[in-house]
Amino acid sequence: MQTSSSGNPSPANQRQSPLETRTEAANTNKIGLALSGGGARGIAHLGVLAALDELKIPVAQLSGVSSGAIAGTFYAAGFAPREILRLLLDTNVARLTRPAFSRYGLLYMDAVEGLLGKYLGNVTSFADLRLPLTLVATDLIAGESVYFTEGPLLPPLLASSAVPILYRAVEYQGRQLVDGGLLNNLPVEPLLGRPGLRVVGAHCNPINHEARIPTFRRLIERTLHLAINANTAARKPLCDLLLEPPELRHYAPLGYKKGTELFDIGYRYTLSHAAALFALLSNE
Repeated sequence: MQTSSSGNPSPANQRQSPLETRTEAANTNKIGLALSGGGARGIAHLGVLAALDELKIPVAQLSGVSSGAIAGTFYAAGFAPREILRLLLDTNVARLTRPAFSRYGLLYMDAVEGLLGKYLGNVTSFADLRLPLTLVATDLIAGESVYFTEGPLLPPLLASSAVPILYRAVEYQGRQLVDGGLLNNLPVEPLLGRPGLRVVGAHCNPINHEARIPTFRRLIERTLHLAINANTAARKPLCDLLLEPPELRHYAPLGYKKGTELFDIGYRYTLSHAAALFALLSNE
């Protein structure tokens, strides 16, 4: 079911580990985490989540788009970040593409759908998740972002990850839906204005100002990168803390073979901001 950006269900089973070095009285705030898209660079989100778990930072709510939607969904379903990484590294991404050769897109998403459904198992709806989650897709016809917080899980997840032109649009609830990053690649809106919730944005698309563009493929990647990045500029200042590892600028959006490196970048960068994260939790 589609909702406005302000509609989110109550958590059914939140992870509420208290910080070992603080008292509950001094730490009533929790983290709302917005995960951007970014192709393979989105693997860095798993490192971010692993670091938050290690620091015992309580994540109370998630929103995600594209690769951030996948990371957020599996985390909200109860998967450990390193387990999600293992599943990804064991997957041959090239085999998940089947030519469509239609006016709607070059590739079908049926193999992706089958794989996600297999791994998620009995987690078939938003109600099955351990944390409240918002997935964001783009309605190609209406030209607007659509926010999903309840109902079946797989259609919005596929839609949020369906890169336009490359993949066929996902038909759902009478809409033609594609990658939510097209209009909103840092979905902070569902997290704003909630008492006790501090917004952390995890953005994995820093601009490389020294990039070389030697091929037509790199030209397409660069064009999409710049266009999508533009819609995050007004959203970054809305975050209480922005995690944007600068090292990610050197990695390509299709560089899945470097998954372990990308994970480590997100992990190390988040640990380096531990003091800022702890400060967000404190009411002092």
